[in-house]
Amino acid sequence: MRILYVFLLMFVFVGFCKAQVQNKSIGLKTEGKKFNELVTDLESRLGVRFYYDDLSLDTITVNLNLNNAFLDDILKTVLINTSFKYAVFENNVFITKINQIYTSLPSQFTGKTPAIAFTPKPVEEDFLIKKTEISATIENKLYTIGTSKDSLKKTANLSGFVKNLETGEPISGVTLFISNSNYSAISNRFGFYAMLLPKGKLELNISAFGFKTSKRQINLLADGKLDINLQEQLLTLKEVVITSNKVSNITRNQMGIEKIDIKTIKQIPTAFGETDILKIVLTLPGVKSVGESSTGLNVRGGSVDQNLILFNDATVFNPAHFFGFFSAFNPEVVKDVQLYKSSIPSKYGGRLSSVLEINSREGNKKNFAGSAGIGLVTSRLNLEGPIIKDKTSFILGGRTTYSNWMLDLLPDNSAFNGAKASFYDLNLNVSHQHNEKNNFYLTGYLSNDQSNLGTDTTFQYSNQNISLRWKHTFNNKLYSVFSGGYDRYYYDNFSNFKEDVDYRLKFNVAQSNLKANFIYDYNSDYNIEFGASTINYTNKPGSLNPLTDKSLVIPNIIQQEQAFETAAFIEQNYDISDAISVTGGLRYSMYNFLGPTQANIYANGLTKNDANLITTDNYGKGENVKTYHGPEYRLATRVVLNPNLSLKASFNTQRQYIHMLTNTTSISPTDVWKLSDLN
Repeated sequence: MRILYVFLLMFVFVGFCKAQVQNKSIGLKTEGKKFNELVTDLESRLGVRFYYDDLSLDTITVNLNLNNAFLDDILKTVLINTSFKYAVFENNVFITKINQIYTSLPSQFTGKTPAIAFTPKPVEEDFLIKKTEISATIENKLYTIGTSKDSLKKTANLSGFVKNLETGEPISGVTLFISNSNYSAISNRFGFYAMLLPKGKLELNISAFGFKTSKRQINLLADGKLDINLQEQLLTLKEVVITSNKVSNITRNQMGIEKIDIKTIKQIPTAFGETDILKIVLTLPGVKSVGESSTGLNVRGGSVDQNLILFNDATVFNPAHFFGFFSAFNPEVVKDVQLYKSSIPSKYGGRLSSVLEINSREGNKKNFAGSAGIGLVTSRLNLEGPIIKDKTSFILGGRTTYSNWMLDLLPDNSAFNGAKASFYDLNLNVSHQHNEKNNFYLTGYLSNDQSNLGTDTTFQYSNQNISLRWKHTFNNKLYSVFSGGYDRYYYDNFSNFKEDVDYRLKFNVAQSNLKANFIYDYNSDYNIEFGASTINYTNKPGSLNPLTDKSLVIPNIIQQEQAFETAAFIEQNYDISDAISVTGGLRYSMYNFLGPTQANIYANGLTKNDANLITTDNYGKGENVKTYHGPEYRLATRVVLNPNLSLKASFNTQRQYIHMLTNTTSISPTDVWKLSDLN
């Protein structure tokens, strides 16, 4: 009798628990939550236990906003338009695919209709789950993007980010294309891609240099995102196949573009075993050195100051260490280098000859890592890793030289006795993914040199750069990049030959800048880029002062210069057909030279010298002295004759408002930058 009583209590308790689970309602609001995260939440709040295959449900993203929802309502909504079924038995929830689970005996035993797992059917629009973003890593798995009710259009936009599986860093220059079609795209510097594709089942192929070629099986029902992770590939040497960039060289409109990734750079032999980025650039067609042991570049006849050198969008005025023997860029933190020799995009301006764009890595977002090296001349240390795993990462790199220690070992009677030659550079890059639509990047760069080479003159110069970028994704077609920064270059040279003639020579140029770029990818045949930028120049062309109170040097200080350079641009790419493509752009720049300053007025038509000086006008602080402005045109076209041959033509006009005055052919620590003025 006592045993029967115990069984009766257990039966009542189980029935009570089951009723509690089935009748308990909760409020639930999720956005972009994975299925396993939802399960954890429900188990803790309802006291249930889920049983399911985690891998088969990892592609479902849950977006819910339910009030007083029961367990049945939640499961029906989550599994809508899928092949999954669920069954609730006591405090247990079983989720299966295709096969149904019976929670009671078949009818031949009970005479009743068996209770079976619920098969989800379409419900009201308010309960639809938008499976719009998926992270894809498996090749033979079918990734369903969107729902059939999302749109009645025959095409849909597919976009996402391509990242390194090991580090989480974005990969640029990745080629994505659909099998047996002409649909293709290339990821940009942030790893982002966008494609307009026909709906249905498609095979997406992904290839990138240094990574395993991969593919994804997708069922595209509506606009959505597909993030892709690629695995690095280490090749064993069996044969040598030179592939170059044949496909992109033939199909893209732009001419005169050279892109080198850091893996290629490190494979090229250099002097002293030191990887030098600018020395590698000198090996490219159309680029010549201005002299031996110099980092100055002549691109297709242009002078050194006509090259715009950008490091993470920050302008570097002197990219050399130790009088040009070494590049000022640490190769361990650099991701890729891109040189525009012609057909310069409309977003770049301010220089006549070329644009050298250097981008650094974002750092490992998954694990901490580091590297160190000791060379014949320099040593380096680099650290990287996640601050917040998979969201925020950093990379910190530094180089320095021990040349002073080596020079001290020279004999006392050496020509370099007492010589000093030291330099260092520091790099910091922090990237943060705030959410799916917002990314932030902080970049800092510092280089410093001090040397005298056994003479009475000591040369000291430094680059200082800091920039902040914000990338915002509005939708699958439109995103923007806002950036602001401060760039400074200065030198402080002094001579200690004799007390009565010792001097100090200083120069300083600084610029603050703001930029806004928008990229609109309507489809694979049509895209447009537009934006604006402004630069505030503050230039101190030079000051000569006595080094000490005993020096007889007469002070001479050139008046400070200030100017604003503002520009707006728009560029459009349109594929007329599979063979013919046109890119047209317009950049309008305006330059204002401002006071306070004194401007010389010379006689018209005569040489500007003291003999022809008429008067000198004074301008107050902030007063406009002279305005230069005008359009800059960009035009490029491409005609593909066959898969191995295309014809291209391009036309550019450029404007430059800042110039370098030098008495050498290469960059030196005595060069002066001069702003365009009234004359």
